[in-house]
Amino acid sequence: MRKILILVAVALGIFLVVTAPQAAANSVTNIGNILYDAAQSVSTFVTSLL
Repeated sequence: MRKILILVAVALGIFLVVTAPQAAANSVTNIGNILYDAAQSVSTFVTSLL
């Protein structure tokens, strides 16, 4: 079941990149920004503990 879900997610990703590359790039950029903000928040929290 897990392999099927991974394959479906990869197929959906490839489909989105082929059919709407600009939207796919924007999505990746947004996810990257969210992860960067989360890492900064964790870093600020840990630094304030010390």
